[in-house]
Amino acid sequence: MARRCELTGKGVLTGNNVSHAKNRSRRRFLPNLCNVTMMSEALGQSIRMRVSANALRSVEHRGGLDAFLVKASADDLSLKAKQLKRDIQNKLAAV
Repeated sequence: MARRCELTGKGVLTGNNVSHAKNRSRRRFLPNLCNVTMMSEALGQSIRMRVSANALRSVEHRGGLDAFLVKASADDLSLKAKQLKRDIQNKLAAV
């Protein structure tokens, strides 16, 4: 399973551990991923996703999962999130 946020596309970064003597060794900066269940009000169902803590804050700030996905760019979203976005847009257009 990829270490990538399904909503924002945040992934692993690389860099150096630098000691006091300036010795450098490679390291990985891992995103703070959480397994969460979020509720889609338009679809009336809960969705399990693996998202970063930063994305959770953004979802809450924008007013829920539906509002976040409608406003989000499709480039950053995972395949599952793109399908969910399409379903939500179709449901909102029908109402």
